[in-house]
Amino acid sequence: MLSRAFTKPRRSIKDGGDQQSKSGGGSIHEYEDMVLGFSDDLPLISCITNHDQDHELVGLQMMMTMKEVLRSSVGVMGESRLGITEKVVLLKGHVFAVKRFRKVIVGRSDFGKRVERLALVSTKCEFLVPITAYLYTKRIKFVLYHYYPMGSLAQLLEGARKHGHTALNWNQRLKIIHHIAQAIGFIHTESTPPNDRSNMQMNIHGNIKSSNVLLNVDFSIRLSDYGFAQLAENVEISDKPPPAAVENIYIYREELCQQSDVFNFGIILLDILGGSNLKRSFRKCILENKAEIREGKIEFFEFAVEGKERKRALHILDIALACTSRLAESRPPIDQILVLLETL
Repeated sequence: MLSRAFTKPRRSIKDGGDQQSKSGGGSIHEYEDMVLGFSDDLPLISCITNHDQDHELVGLQMMMTMKEVLRSSVGVMGESRLGITEKVVLLKGHVFAVKRFRKVIVGRSDFGKRVERLALVSTKCEFLVPITAYLYTKRIKFVLYHYYPMGSLAQLLEGARKHGHTALNWNQRLKIIHHIAQAIGFIHTESTPPNDRSNMQMNIHGNIKSSNVLLNVDFSIRLSDYGFAQLAENVEISDKPPPAAVENIYIYREELCQQSDVFNFGIILLDILGGSNLKRSFRKCILENKAEIREGKIEFFEFAVEGKERKRALHILDIALACTSRLAESRPPIDQILVLLETL
């Protein structure tokens, strides 16, 4: 893989080499990088503004380079048809996530304009992942963005289900649902300024799924991959990856429109409510047994919920079923969904 670096120790003073550090630790400064396939290093294009409150991060942007990022990868976080997401640990312990795209569909100039536009818009919403920097070369294209140690909603739910646990209580799930809806609501009201040269549909996310819902320790969320579907195309994954690494990519809709965003939000709702085994026939099965679910004859929810909370959960189920209607025109717009959620 291009992201893997090969290093060799610098020659010591005794060997006649130049002294780079007096420290005896394992600092990356003490090694000479030899990243396979790249003879030159390139600086990343920063998306951090000088008004960023994290002054240390603003200073770090001057040091971020292609090799620095590639050699700092500590593992694959996820894989999708758009690309591979890796965790990287940079200088001074700064941790980021890197999305390396499989097949970018725009040239260097348009790629830069689009990423910079996405980065700017993302700073305006507390429920979107901030973009830090990007790189576009002939052989590799990636976006660097904030890392969230709690991981994704998909990982949390799947990991708990494997061990027979309930990862989240009802209030935590409801909070996550509200935040995802607010993120989508913000995006769907976004417009492209007349003088903007990004040539993007800024009012569409394009890749909403539970693996792109990243969690904070207080169970607030950040939605990632906003607009990435307009940077790269989906590519079939030839090697079958392990279930934990790649979400079921055939459940979610890939059409670049708001109705698909709403459909995918509905799929996330079903997953949050109790969809431990989402399949194409999952919605049909729920509809066929909806009366029994309402009466409690069939236990659908994977978390403890009674009384008023159960009624709210059933309302969320109704919203999910409406969002996942086969007819795009029958799906409720996100502003209507937000109104419904506020009444719960």
